[in-house]
Amino acid sequence: MKTALSIAGSDCSGGAGIQADLKTMTMNGVYAMSAITALTAQNTTGVTGISEVSPDFLKQQIDAVFTDIFPDAVKIGMVSSTGLIKVIAERLRFHGAKNIVVDPVMVATSGSALLKNDAVEALETELLSIATVATPNIPEAEILSGMSVRNEADMIKAAHAIHEKFGCAVLLKGGHSVNDANDLLVSEKGEKWFMGKRIDNPNTHGTGCTLSSAIAANLAKGFDLETSIQRAKDYISGALAAMLDLGKGRGPMQHNFNLSGEFSKEA
Repeated sequence: MKTALSIAGSDCSGGAGIQADLKTMTMNGVYAMSAITALTAQNTTGVTGISEVSPDFLKQQIDAVFTDIFPDAVKIGMVSSTGLIKVIAERLRFHGAKNIVVDPVMVATSGSALLKNDAVEALETELLSIATVATPNIPEAEILSGMSVRNEADMIKAAHAIHEKFGCAVLLKGGHSVNDANDLLVSEKGEKWFMGKRIDNPNTHGTGCTLSSAIAANLAKGFDLETSIQRAKDYISGALAAMLDLGKGRGPMQHNFNLSGEFSKEA
Protein backbone atom coordinates (compact mmCIF):
# COMPACT_ATOMS: atom_id res chain seq x y z
CA MET A 1 0.00 0.00 0.00
CA LYS A 2 1.29 3.46 -0.89
CA THR A 3 1.75 6.02 1.88
CA ALA A 4 1.32 9.77 2.29
CA LEU A 5 2.22 12.19 5.07
CA SER A 6 0.34 15.37 5.95
CA ILE A 7 2.21 18.11 7.80
CA ALA A 8 -0.42 20.58 8.99
CA GLY A 9 -2.51 21.81 11.90
CA SER A 10 -5.29 19.89 13.64
CA ASP A 11 -8.95 20.86 13.16
CA CYS A 12 -10.93 19.43 16.07
CA SER A 13 -14.19 19.69 14.08
CA GLY A 14 -12.75 17.36 11.44
CA GLY A 15 -13.50 19.47 8.38
CA ALA A 16 -10.08 20.87 7.54
CA GLY A 17 -6.43 20.49 8.45
CA ILE A 18 -4.96 17.15 9.47
CA GLN A 19 -8.34 15.50 9.89
CA ALA A 20 -9.50 16.43 6.38
CA ASP A 21 -6.14 15.34 4.99
CA LEU A 22 -6.23 11.91 6.65
CA LYS A 23 -9.80 11.26 5.51
CA THR A 24 -9.03 12.38 1.96
CA MET A 25 -5.85 10.33 1.67
CA THR A 26 -7.63 7.26 3.02
CA MET A 27 -10.54 7.67 0.60
CA ASN A 28 -8.04 8.01 -2.22
CA GLY A 29 -6.48 4.66 -1.38
CA VAL A 30 -3.25 5.40 0.47
CA TYR A 31 -2.06 4.88 4.04
CA ALA A 32 -2.24 8.32 5.70
CA MET A 33 0.13 9.66 8.35
CA SER A 34 0.51 13.02 10.05
CA ALA A 35 2.93 15.42 11.69
CA ILE A 36 0.95 18.06 13.55
CA THR A 37 2.16 21.66 13.53
CA ALA A 38 -0.51 23.07 15.83
CA LEU A 39 -3.68 22.28 17.75
CA THR A 40 -6.64 24.50 16.99
CA ALA A 41 -10.06 24.99 18.53
CA GLN A 42 -12.31 25.49 15.52
CA ASN A 43 -15.43 24.47 13.67
CA THR A 44 -17.13 25.44 10.43
CA THR A 45 -18.01 28.89 11.80
CA GLY A 46 -14.54 29.99 12.91
CA VAL A 47 -11.39 29.45 14.92
CA THR A 48 -11.22 30.37 18.61
CA GLY A 49 -7.77 29.22 19.64
CA ILE A 50 -4.43 27.83 18.54
CA SER A 51 -1.50 26.17 20.26
CA GLU A 52 1.62 25.59 18.18
CA VAL A 53 3.95 22.67 18.74
CA SER A 54 7.64 23.38 19.21
CA PRO A 55 10.01 23.05 16.24
CA ASP A 56 11.85 20.26 18.06
CA PHE A 57 8.69 18.23 18.61
CA LEU A 58 7.67 18.68 14.96
CA LYS A 59 11.13 17.41 14.00
CA GLN A 60 10.60 14.33 16.18
CA GLN A 61 7.26 13.60 14.50
CA ILE A 62 8.69 13.89 10.99
CA ASP A 63 11.69 11.73 11.85
CA ALA A 64 9.46 9.10 13.47
CA VAL A 65 7.48 8.75 10.25
CA PHE A 66 10.38 8.75 7.80
CA THR A 67 12.51 6.28 9.75
CA ASP A 68 9.74 3.68 9.85
CA ILE A 69 7.12 4.18 7.12
CA PHE A 70 8.69 6.26 4.35
CA PRO A 71 6.00 8.41 2.68
CA ASP A 72 5.48 8.15 -1.07
CA ALA A 73 4.17 11.74 -1.00
CA VAL A 74 4.03 14.65 1.44
CA LYS A 75 1.37 17.36 1.72
CA ILE A 76 2.21 20.54 3.65
CA GLY A 77 -0.63 22.72 4.87
CA MET A 78 -0.67 25.82 7.01
CA VAL A 79 2.51 26.37 9.02
CA SER A 80 2.34 29.67 10.84
CA SER A 81 5.90 30.38 11.98
CA THR A 82 9.38 30.56 10.52
CA GLY A 83 10.86 28.07 12.99
CA LEU A 84 8.40 25.33 12.01
CA ILE A 85 8.83 26.05 8.29
CA LYS A 86 12.61 25.74 8.53
CA VAL A 87 12.36 22.44 10.44
CA ILE A 88 10.02 20.98 7.83
CA ALA A 89 12.25 21.98 4.93
CA GLU A 90 15.42 20.73 6.62
CA ARG A 91 14.00 17.35 7.58
CA LEU A 92 12.36 16.74 4.18
CA ARG A 93 15.69 17.48 2.49
CA PHE A 94 17.51 15.25 4.97
CA HIS A 95 15.18 12.32 4.36
CA GLY A 96 15.00 12.80 0.60
CA ALA A 97 11.24 13.32 0.53
CA LYS A 98 9.51 13.11 -2.84
CA ASN A 99 6.19 14.22 -4.35
CA ILE A 100 5.86 17.27 -2.10
CA VAL A 101 2.59 19.20 -2.40
CA VAL A 102 2.63 22.63 -0.73
CA ASP A 103 -0.69 24.33 -0.03
CA PRO A 104 0.63 27.83 0.79
CA VAL A 105 -2.07 28.88 3.24
CA MET A 106 -1.27 32.56 3.67
CA VAL A 107 -4.56 34.46 3.48
CA ALA A 108 -7.93 33.70 5.07
CA THR A 109 -11.07 33.69 2.96
CA SER A 110 -11.88 37.07 4.52
CA GLY A 111 -8.60 38.47 3.21
CA SER A 112 -6.80 38.60 6.55
CA ALA A 113 -3.11 37.73 6.65
CA LEU A 114 -2.33 34.39 8.28
CA LEU A 115 1.44 34.69 8.35
CA LYS A 116 3.92 37.30 9.48
CA ASN A 117 6.14 38.72 6.76
CA ASP A 118 9.18 36.72 7.85
CA ALA A 119 7.13 33.51 7.78
CA VAL A 120 5.91 34.30 4.26
CA GLU A 121 9.52 34.76 3.19
CA ALA A 122 10.51 31.46 4.82
CA LEU A 123 7.63 29.65 3.11
CA GLU A 124 8.78 31.01 -0.25
CA THR A 125 12.48 30.28 0.16
CA GLU A 126 12.32 27.07 2.18
CA LEU A 127 9.18 25.18 1.10
CA LEU A 128 8.40 26.28 -2.45
CA SER A 129 11.99 25.58 -3.44
CA ILE A 130 11.51 21.87 -2.62
CA ALA A 131 7.88 21.54 -3.76
CA THR A 132 6.77 19.32 -6.61
CA VAL A 133 3.67 21.50 -6.92
CA ALA A 134 2.22 24.47 -5.05
CA THR A 135 -1.55 25.02 -4.91
CA PRO A 136 -2.20 28.72 -4.18
CA ASN A 137 -5.60 30.34 -4.42
CA ILE A 138 -5.90 33.76 -6.03
CA PRO A 139 -5.07 35.93 -2.96
CA GLU A 140 -2.05 33.73 -2.23
CA ALA A 141 -0.94 33.87 -5.87
CA GLU A 142 -1.09 37.65 -5.72
CA ILE A 143 1.32 37.64 -2.78
CA LEU A 144 3.67 35.09 -4.34
CA SER A 145 3.74 36.77 -7.75
CA GLY A 146 3.42 40.40 -6.69
CA MET A 147 0.66 40.79 -9.27
CA SER A 148 -3.04 41.58 -9.20
CA VAL A 149 -5.20 38.70 -10.45
CA ARG A 150 -8.60 39.76 -11.79
CA ASN A 151 -9.19 37.47 -14.76
CA GLU A 152 -7.90 34.34 -16.46
CA ALA A 153 -5.20 36.26 -18.35
CA ASP A 154 -3.89 37.48 -15.00
CA MET A 155 -3.96 33.90 -13.72
CA ILE A 156 -1.68 32.83 -16.56
CA LYS A 157 0.80 35.65 -15.89
CA ALA A 158 0.85 35.05 -12.14
CA ALA A 159 1.23 31.27 -12.40
CA HIS A 160 4.13 31.64 -14.81
CA ALA A 161 5.77 34.20 -12.52
CA ILE A 162 5.53 31.88 -9.51
CA HIS A 163 6.81 28.92 -11.50
CA GLU A 164 9.79 30.88 -12.81
CA LYS A 165 10.55 32.40 -9.41
CA PHE A 166 10.47 29.23 -7.32
CA GLY A 167 10.96 26.42 -9.85
CA CYS A 168 7.99 24.31 -8.76
CA ALA A 169 4.88 23.49 -10.73
CA VAL A 170 1.97 25.77 -9.83
CA LEU A 171 -1.71 24.86 -9.69
CA LEU A 172 -3.47 28.23 -9.43
CA LYS A 173 -7.00 27.70 -8.19
CA GLY A 174 -9.53 29.93 -9.93
CA GLY A 175 -12.66 30.02 -7.82
CA HIS A 176 -15.82 31.98 -8.48
CA SER A 177 -14.11 35.37 -8.06
CA VAL A 178 -12.47 34.84 -11.47
CA ASN A 179 -14.22 31.82 -13.00
CA ASP A 180 -16.49 29.00 -11.98
CA ALA A 181 -13.96 26.41 -10.86
CA ASN A 182 -11.25 26.38 -13.50
CA ASP A 183 -7.72 25.80 -12.23
CA LEU A 184 -4.49 26.46 -14.14
CA LEU A 185 -1.40 24.29 -13.98
CA VAL A 186 1.89 25.81 -15.09
CA SER A 187 4.88 23.47 -15.12
CA GLU A 188 7.95 22.70 -17.18
CA LYS A 189 5.55 21.09 -19.67
CA GLY A 190 3.70 24.38 -20.18
CA GLU A 191 0.10 25.33 -19.36
CA LYS A 192 -2.92 23.13 -18.75
CA TRP A 193 -6.40 24.19 -17.67
CA PHE A 194 -8.52 21.91 -15.49
CA MET A 195 -12.11 22.86 -16.10
CA GLY A 196 -14.71 22.61 -13.37
CA LYS A 197 -18.29 23.56 -12.69
CA ARG A 198 -19.20 25.69 -9.71
CA ILE A 199 -21.32 23.71 -7.26
CA ASP A 200 -23.65 25.80 -5.12
CA ASN A 201 -22.80 24.20 -1.80
CA PRO A 202 -22.19 26.32 1.34
CA ASN A 203 -20.21 23.53 3.02
CA THR A 204 -16.80 24.36 1.58
CA HIS A 205 -14.84 24.29 4.86
CA GLY A 206 -11.59 22.47 4.15
CA THR A 207 -11.86 22.21 0.36
CA GLY A 208 -8.31 23.52 -0.13
CA CYS A 209 -6.92 20.94 2.29
CA THR A 210 -8.90 18.22 0.56
CA LEU A 211 -7.71 19.12 -2.96
CA SER A 212 -4.02 19.23 -2.07
CA SER A 213 -4.27 16.00 -0.06
CA ALA A 214 -6.00 14.21 -2.93
CA ILE A 215 -3.24 15.37 -5.29
CA ALA A 216 -0.61 14.04 -2.89
CA ALA A 217 -2.44 10.72 -2.56
CA ASN A 218 -2.55 10.23 -6.30
CA LEU A 219 1.10 11.20 -6.72
CA ALA A 220 1.90 8.59 -4.06
CA LYS A 221 0.05 5.98 -6.13
CA GLY A 222 2.30 6.70 -9.09
CA PHE A 223 0.08 8.91 -11.25
CA ASP A 224 1.76 11.81 -13.01
CA LEU A 225 1.02 15.36 -11.88
CA GLU A 226 -1.66 16.16 -14.47
CA THR A 227 -3.52 12.92 -13.83
CA SER A 228 -3.24 13.39 -10.07
CA ILE A 229 -4.77 16.86 -10.31
CA GLN A 230 -7.65 15.67 -12.50
CA ARG A 231 -8.40 12.77 -10.16
CA ALA A 232 -8.28 15.14 -7.18
CA LYS A 233 -10.68 17.60 -8.84
CA ASP A 234 -13.05 14.76 -9.69
CA TYR A 235 -12.95 13.58 -6.08
CA ILE A 236 -13.67 16.97 -4.51
CA SER A 237 -16.40 17.74 -7.07
CA GLY A 238 -18.12 14.49 -6.13
CA ALA A 239 -17.87 15.33 -2.45
CA LEU A 240 -19.39 18.79 -2.93
CA ALA A 241 -22.10 17.51 -5.26
CA ALA A 242 -23.26 15.09 -2.55
CA MET A 243 -24.56 18.18 -0.68
CA LEU A 244 -24.07 16.64 2.76
CA ASP A 245 -24.74 18.87 5.76
CA LEU A 246 -23.50 18.50 9.34
CA GLY A 247 -24.14 20.34 12.57
CA LYS A 248 -25.59 23.78 13.19
CA GLY A 249 -22.81 25.84 11.63
CA ARG A 250 -24.46 26.46 8.29
CA GLY A 251 -23.64 30.14 8.03
CA PRO A 252 -20.55 30.83 5.88
CA MET A 253 -18.64 32.61 8.62
CA GLN A 254 -14.98 33.26 8.02
CA HIS A 255 -12.12 33.28 10.48
CA ASN A 256 -9.48 35.91 10.93
CA PHE A 257 -6.07 35.48 12.45
CA ASN A 258 -4.20 38.36 13.95
CA LEU A 259 -0.45 38.11 14.20
CA SER A 260 -0.39 38.05 17.99
CA GLY A 261 -1.71 34.50 17.70
CA GLU A 262 -5.32 35.19 18.58
CA PHE A 263 -8.35 34.36 16.46
CA SER A 264 -11.59 36.26 15.96
CA LYS A 265 -14.82 35.56 14.10
CA GLU A 266 -16.26 37.67 11.34
CA ALA A 267 -19.73 37.22 9.89
